[in-house]
Amino acid sequence: MKNKIVLITGATSGIGWATAQTFAKAGARLILCGRRTEKLEALAKDVGTNTQLLAFDVRDKVAVFEAMESLPPDWKKIDVLINNAGNAHGLDPVQTASIEDWEAMIDGNVKGLMYVTKAVLPQMIAAKKGQIINLGSIAGKEVYPNGSVYCSSKAAVDFFTRGLRIDLNPLGIRVGAIHPGLVETEFSEVRFKGDQDRAKKVYEGIEALTAEEVADAIRYMAEVPEKVTIADLVILPTRQANAYVNNRKA
Repeated sequence: MKNKIVLITGATSGIGWATAQTFAKAGARLILCGRRTEKLEALAKDVGTNTQLLAFDVRDKVAVFEAMESLPPDWKKIDVLINNAGNAHGLDPVQTASIEDWEAMIDGNVKGLMYVTKAVLPQMIAAKKGQIINLGSIAGKEVYPNGSVYCSSKAAVDFFTRGLRIDLNPLGIRVGAIHPGLVETEFSEVRFKGDQDRAKKVYEGIEALTAEEVADAIRYMAEVPEKVTIADLVILPTRQANAYVNNRKA
């Protein structure tokens, strides 16, 4: 990965932050994207490597394309795109769920990922090489109670990835997705709108994955030989069997 240009969305926390650290150790040049400028600046200082910072919201189509266009010419030849930005809002049955929560998840997890991909693709197509790694979820493989729209959004990521791989295969661009199970980050705090007690219960009795462990798997996907594509990788804590079966310690 040395000197390769890696663009990471949602870099300001959790898996995105850990992925930036992991790729920095591998010697990559990093384009770090997120909504919070102060967090991006802190991350750039933390990784201590050659970086470009792009502050925008992936849900804003115009902002996405403007941000990519603003990159200096020698930073536009992106080798690896890691579509990590996403969110979960609420855990409610359809009949009582907030439509605003639905829109936030669909706009971020699905449309935002598509916008960034579309904005980055032209230069990969011109170079006839590149790699796209999308962050899905075990929730995109199996539906769990009260998660219908979040699960739908991650299923969309799964199927978009599959279609993208077919479309880009003749062009020499590799496409894959990683689908983590329970990862202990601020994910659940966001889902439960800052309710830390409720968020902690999600991980009780389970040694959840860490952001660093997921980041290491992403780096593995990126570092295999170019003739190899890790197309679909599901990664779970050992105590988690699927999206809703968890062997919690008593």
